[in-house]
Amino acid sequence: MPRAGLTTDRVVAAAADLADETGFESVTVSALARHFGVKDASLYTHVRNLQDLRVRVALLAGGELIDEIAVAVAGRAGREALAAFAGAYRAYALRHPGRYAATRIRVDQSLVADSPALRRTAEITYGMLRAYGLTEPDLTDAVRLLRSTFHGYCALEASGGFGAPRDVQASWDKAVDALHVALENWPRETEGPRGH
Repeated sequence: MPRAGLTTDRVVAAAADLADETGFESVTVSALARHFGVKDASLYTHVRNLQDLRVRVALLAGGELIDEIAVAVAGRAGREALAAFAGAYRAYALRHPGRYAATRIRVDQSLVADSPALRRTAEITYGMLRAYGLTEPDLTDAVRLLRSTFHGYCALEASGGFGAPRDVQASWDKAVDALHVALENWPRETEGPRGH
């Protein structure tokens, strides 16, 4: 492709597509330059370096993911919202493995604060959990539980890590049910330590 017409958005979108095709770790400025048929230097007018490119892919993917989750959870609450949230999360992770991997990288908190998509992620996630009556610090703990459960399940599923004959979807549904029960019966911080 000719250099004309290259924009930062186009470069980042191509990097996200490349991540889905070949894996996020294989996305480099050189690989992207080859994709566009240009020299590496041509891309440095659009991204500062590899880290900048990867962060931009992470922000793009995070925005796409929360857009899909927002549509799924709209008008729902409780277990129905949790299941919709979880389903949209899993579907995106399995459909876009490279983009999803990008959402797992550490992004500077100042960039998070400046990102409407990532602020929206917090609003939707915390909003869903507030319906369970949770407040801080329990909200943060619950977000970490959901994130680690969803990510762990998706990572194992994507790598073929579930070998038992049990249907993977049935196990996913049970996991969501278990999370719902856990959220409804959350050991709130204000209750103090429980007895042994």
